[in-house]
Amino acid sequence: MNLKFKNKKITGILSVIPENEIKFDDEMENYAFSKSQSMKLKLIMGYNKRRVVKEGTTVSDMCVHGLQHLFDTNKLDKNDIDAIVLVSQSPDYFIPSTSHVIQGKLGLKTDMVCLDISQACSGYSIGLTQAFMLLDQEEINKVVVLAGDTYSQKVSIQDRGSRPITGDAVSITIVEKSLTDNIIYGAINTDGSGAEALIIPAGGFRTPSSPETSEMVQDSKGNTRSLDHLVMKGDDVFNFVQREVPPMIDKLLDRANISKDDVDYFMFHQPNKFMLKKLADKMGVSYDKMPNNIVENFGNSNSATIPVNICFNLGEKLLENTYFLCLAGFGAGLSWSSVLIEVGNLDFCEIINYNN
Repeated sequence: MNLKFKNKKITGILSVIPENEIKFDDEMENYAFSKSQSMKLKLIMGYNKRRVVKEGTTVSDMCVHGLQHLFDTNKLDKNDIDAIVLVSQSPDYFIPSTSHVIQGKLGLKTDMVCLDISQACSGYSIGLTQAFMLLDQEEINKVVVLAGDTYSQKVSIQDRGSRPITGDAVSITIVEKSLTDNIIYGAINTDGSGAEALIIPAGGFRTPSSPETSEMVQDSKGNTRSLDHLVMKGDDVFNFVQREVPPMIDKLLDRANISKDDVDYFMFHQPNKFMLKKLADKMGVSYDKMPNNIVENFGNSNSATIPVNICFNLGEKLLENTYFLCLAGFGAGLSWSSVLIEVGNLDFCEIINYNN
């Protein structure tokens, strides 16, 4: 689906990452690989260190921490928030919605919209498009897009395909109306026939968690996990990304009547370094224009990887400069989405730690 918006802008991005850091070298003994094989994977995939929450920490905890930081530093007035859009697949509860929990904890005004969107890797750009649509309403002037996950708690310690890359983080993006006649292009695509490529089989109403679903079983590749853990079919996901993402971006650029050279940075979701490099090669984009260093520093935090990418690689540059960015997310669903937008002269663009 093609989308188009006018008179909208991003005015600030904050990423919140757990202070707790885990290094790949310290966990190698958990995987059914020799040390030499593990070190080779470390180099190719970008395994290094990742930030994960401690037990009991939720997405709402980190979102509240980040928003309170913005209130305390006078970067955001709580009374100006007209809507919260939370993008996450790590809810605090089945009921109520996590955005409502956040609104209540912070004592925000009741005359506002709170929405939860259940999306993962493609969720950030989907959350932005929802914010743009809300801003078409006369009484909505400022939307806070919260995006992030705490998947580390749902990945088996003996899963060498998912464990070394999984990190936790949330992001806070402020989206407002703009007086400039700028045009934002977007796209959202879905293929539910590939839903099992990235799935946690048990825990929902289809298959409730039970003693049977918690039983650990080893698969053909030597990974040991239960039905309560995340299952990722890596080859299927890789092939999906290489097949679907390049034509989506080509179509997006064609609609905007620009070339890849006109884009300053391709700020994409980061599942691992290998996949991003292969994607850049297929698209004919230099690695400098498509950063791939997030997993090795923080891990894959699903919907938060794009804003973490922006904060980590551009940061203070966005306080005084403006860049033409192509954002794209892809993964669970299967889903793939993108946004083409000018971003700059932000009120803030930073990363802070959360210590639980």
